[in-house]
This record gives sequence, C-alpha cells and structure tokens, in this order.
Amino acid sequence: MTPTPDLCDAYLDDNKKNVRVLDPVFNSYGGLQAFSGQAVTVKCFEDNSVVKELVSTPGEGRVIVMDGGGSLRRAILGDMLAEKAARNGWAGLVINGCIRDVDEIGKTQLGVKALNVHPVKTDKRGIGDKDVPVQMAGHIIYPGEWIYADNNGVIVASQALESD
Repeated sequence: MTPTPDLCDAYLDDNKKNVRVLDPVFNSYGGLQAFSGQAVTVKCFEDNSVVKELVSTPGEGRVIVMDGGGSLRRAILGDMLAEKAARNGWAGLVINGCIRDVDEIGKTQLGVKALNVHPVKTDKRGIGDKDVPVQMAGHIIYPGEWIYADNNGVIVASQALESD
C-alpha cells in the first residue's frame, strides 16, 4: 500500500476524490500497521452486537469503521472478534472508541486503529446501526468510501486511490 503521506501529496487537492484526513486521535494496535479497503460503517455505543455479527461475514478486504461515540468506558473490540475478522478477510477496523486484549490483537493479522484501551467489555443489547454515515475524528464517513490507514494516519476518499 502506498503510504498515506504519498496519497495525500497526490490526491488531497483532487476534488473529485474528496480526500479527507481524519484528526490524529487514533493509536495503532493490530498486527498489520497499514491497511486499506472500502468502508462498512457501524454506529454503536457501548454495545458491539452489530460488530459481532459483521465480523462473522466475509470481509472481502473491506474496513469496518465503528463509531462507538468516543466512549472510553467500554471496549467495543476484543481478541475473539478481531481474530474472527482476520479469519473472514476483513482488512482492518477504525474505531472511535476503545479495545481490549491488546497483546493478542497485536499478534492478529488485522489492522486496528482505536482511541485507547479499556479492560471492560460492552453489553450485548442488540443496539447499533450498520451502513449509516458516521461522524468521527472531524469528518463524516459514508458507507462504501475508501479507507487508507498506516502509522502516519487515516485518510478517507470517496473513490479508490491508486496505490501499490
């Protein structure tokens, strides 16, 4: 994958591709430091029921973008869901919230960007929405947009960008 700084240099002023750089609020936790793919969006607050269902489906190289409302009180991703996502072909997750089981997730072949870590799991109330616009890190992300993430940051584009 082309590094995000190079993608920014090439595309940031391309109005047709609508490239946006997310605010630098995410830490990298997954075994893959760089990942990209089309966004599947989830809006959930302290309940990862929708995510649990989603990681059980074929990822086909896509990226789950989870708006957990920025909660720092519960972890909406743990090692079991991360392992399932990797096994089912998801490229990564960008999470506006916390994760747990950091050491195990760091060994998983999956990209994971999140705000922080917390040891408490979420409740399972069946609450959450999939394929809806989500707002996080200063921008709105729409289902089907393209996510490019590495140790330099996370960018979003309305169309695929040419990368290695």
